[in-house]
Amino acid sequence: MSREQTAEALDLPPSKAKFHLDRLAEAGALDVEYRRVSGKQGPGAGRPAKLYRRAATEIRVSLPERRYDIMGHVLTSAIEQTQEGKNLDAAIKSSAHAEGVTAAATSAADAAASPQEAAPQPLEGAHSALSTLGYEASLENTTICLRNCPFDALAARHRDLACGANQRFVQGVLDGAGCTGVAAHLEPATDRCCVVARTQSNPNKPS
Repeated sequence: MSREQTAEALDLPPSKAKFHLDRLAEAGALDVEYRRVSGKQGPGAGRPAKLYRRAATEIRVSLPERRYDIMGHVLTSAIEQTQEGKNLDAAIKSSAHAEGVTAAATSAADAAASPQEAAPQPLEGAHSALSTLGYEASLENTTICLRNCPFDALAARHRDLACGANQRFVQGVLDGAGCTGVAAHLEPATDRCCVVARTQSNPNKPS
């Protein structure tokens, strides 16, 4: 659609429609192309019109942030593993941990591409990764508290499955960030995520 068509459809001045269309294009929500819409060609055909269409890029907005796509990847991978004969519970745990390791690696790669004074310490790297994943993480000394649950609706209906997978996912992020001796613990609470990451007094003790 052109800015004039958009302005007419929304009962806006063309200048205001153009302003918002261009901002949406800058944000990646719209694609832009230039094309003559009159059907005329050659001299006198006029300048090509600037046209906007919805971009193919998926844009997701939720407040507070939810990441059901992560759990979808975890469960899909687990189902594929069961088709190869693996126990479902073990498949979910291993899939969730692997997804967490991948998320930590992606976060580290993004951080490395950004100018900064020094590489973050492992616990800081895990804190950063968990924050980008919607956990609203806060780092307090040697503990990472997660103030938001990205899987809230699933946890409300399938608590054992969702929280168990969540714990293994967070542990995967910790391991992927190189946080030796830091474990993800299930500590359910009403005002935050059920998982807390804490440095162990005995790193050799299994989590």
